[in-house]
Amino acid sequence: MKVTIIGAGKMARAIATRVLAGGNEVELIGRNRAAVEALAGELGASVGDAVSGEAVVLAVPYDAAADVVAEHRDALRGKVVVDITNPVDWSTFEGLVTPSDSSAAEEIAKLLPEGTPVVKAFNTAFAPTLAAGQAGGQPFDILLAGDDADAKKTVASFVEAGGLRPLDVGPLRRARQLEQLGFLHMAAQEPMGAGFGSGITFRW
Repeated sequence: MKVTIIGAGKMARAIATRVLAGGNEVELIGRNRAAVEALAGELGASVGDAVSGEAVVLAVPYDAAADVVAEHRDALRGKVVVDITNPVDWSTFEGLVTPSDSSAAEEIAKLLPEGTPVVKAFNTAFAPTLAAGQAGGQPFDILLAGDDADAKKTVASFVEAGGLRPLDVGPLRRARQLEQLGFLHMAAQEPMGAGFGSGITFRW
């Protein structure tokens, strides 16, 4: 499977590392061509001019997502779009900027061509643990929310191939809870002294 990752930051690097570790192909796209080319060269990924992967990971901050979707909107039609963002209010670090009855994933879905499936994933994980494929010496869970079962299976396949456990937590509206959980995970790092080295794992 080819996975297109839009972005060249820490999360783009980490997700690309997991996708490549699972034997899948990564295409990197971004406005900073030099950064994209440098990351692709380091990881052994390809550099794209247009989206061509079956799944497309929006590895950009939430406040950049609308512009990225507008730029690639036609090419995203029919793809599995993966939203990893946490819409944190960085001015106060006291909550999220999205409406209480919505989520970043749902807001992004409104901007995409009709029928384009969105899967919320990776927002509860940190770049260092994703790149390593483990936290505290153990693999951890990647929580998935979406309305399209096949789209979630697509994302789950490359998550699992990369050594992590995908867990389907329900429809796209569950992204609201995932984004709150992502914020809590960030906010808990200092009091726990975890240094962004923790992962979220469910056991039963």
